[in-house]
Amino acid sequence: MNQLLYKKMNELLTKDEFASLCTIISSSGSAPRHEGTKMLVLQNGTIFGTVGGGKIEERIRKEALASISDQKPRLLKYSLIDPNHGDPGVCGGTVEVFVEPITPENKIIVVGGGHVGKAVVRLAKFLGYRVAVSDDREQFCTPEEIPDADEFFPVPMKDLPKATRITPSTYVVLATRGSSIDIEGMEPLLDTPSAFLGVIGSKRRWLTTKKALLDKGVDPKKLERVHSPLGLELNAETPEEIAVSIMAEIIMLKNNGTGRLMKAK
Repeated sequence: MNQLLYKKMNELLTKDEFASLCTIISSSGSAPRHEGTKMLVLQNGTIFGTVGGGKIEERIRKEALASISDQKPRLLKYSLIDPNHGDPGVCGGTVEVFVEPITPENKIIVVGGGHVGKAVVRLAKFLGYRVAVSDDREQFCTPEEIPDADEFFPVPMKDLPKATRITPSTYVVLATRGSSIDIEGMEPLLDTPSAFLGVIGSKRRWLTTKKALLDKGVDPKKLERVHSPLGLELNAETPEEIAVSIMAEIIMLKNNGTGRLMKAK
């Protein structure tokens, strides 16, 4: 059973889907299943495998769904003695279950295959991210032009959410050639559950973009999630330096960093 379960986990990860793995790490008495028994819970609540069935399995399934939601593991302990005191069974044993979220690898989507976009792709790949690039100009979105990218989506920005799955593990960097491109295509990206949405450029460029989106009727609250100007202040000038600034902000936010100098700690 575990081999089939691992195969299903691999299928989910290749599709950028989330799940939670529940493993019995200890059991005593007349517990229904033994140590090492596993159950996989999908985001829609479907389960693969079993950790005993009945009320205990339903409680574990609910905790697994919560783990998918908040991306935090859980250590659960159940007594199976007296349902009148809230126990999920009467077989007389105890069970400890470790619940861990199964999360797709972090992916960065760079929109814009220009100089900065290429530099961000190179650096993100070096840092271990799976990297996709998108550009409405097909000649700027090919393996020959950007060999470090893993995926290519030569589509207008507004069509990007249809072309690829954007999840809470996806970081989107808009390194486009102008505010007009962002104004035309950003709105659908605001409705995705991406972990990050950043836009390169000056404060003036973002103010122009933001005003135009508000004039189009975009909800101001949706724009609050946008990081722009994008990157940490490094006085960066070259595309490579700008890429370092951008990736520094992404890493800082992903790891709950502060951006302070290490010597200032």
